[in-house]
Amino acid sequence: MPSASYFSEGLFTFLRDLEANNDRDWFKANKARYEELLRAPALELIEQFGPHLQKLSPHFVADPRPVGGSLFRIHRDTRFAKDKRPYKTSVGIHFRHEVAKDAHAPGYYIHISPEQSFVALGLWMPETAVARKIREAIVDDPSGYRKAITNKRFTETLALGGDKLKRPPRGVDADHPLVEELKRKSFMASTYITRKTVKSPDFVRTVTGAFRAGTPLMKFLCKAVDVPF
Repeated sequence: MPSASYFSEGLFTFLRDLEANNDRDWFKANKARYEELLRAPALELIEQFGPHLQKLSPHFVADPRPVGGSLFRIHRDTRFAKDKRPYKTSVGIHFRHEVAKDAHAPGYYIHISPEQSFVALGLWMPETAVARKIREAIVDDPSGYRKAITNKRFTETLALGGDKLKRPPRGVDADHPLVEELKRKSFMASTYITRKTVKSPDFVRTVTGAFRAGTPLMKFLCKAVDVPF
């Protein structure tokens, strides 16, 4: 564990300033702040998190490449968006499954912003065929799914969230004991983290603990979509 923090209060100040000045000229003039306060510490975090991730599962990747790695690019894709602001005002780090380029697989995620920071794991808005596989796995092994989301470590650390279908999915009885779980559009668990936690030297330990608490759910989801954990 590092003796110093990865992120400082300066990161949050930079993100606030970017939100107030979200244009290319301002960003160009403040690019050194972006490099120093966001990009460099985020890439260092990703590189040093690799061994911790491998202990959780050898099938997830901490990729510290500046482009195309675990750090989400700060540039927004505005081609088809009404919101034409060019930059994101948050930090996104995604530890993808090794087969993620070829299959829709669960992953781990860190989100940092002045408004709200959190860590999450699972599958966000999987495509229809993938969601069907997960629901079928829940129906086939309801006990295993219950254990994954109701064990003490999970419930003390994480919470399931996201939108749900208004009605049970096709083929699911409205009286099914897990109908509310089967109506989920996303199969993700998360926990909020404070700004103090983000700036703490114990940040990696906190993130690792949250990810570890979700291991039973991640194992269940990986099995459901036919990828190794």
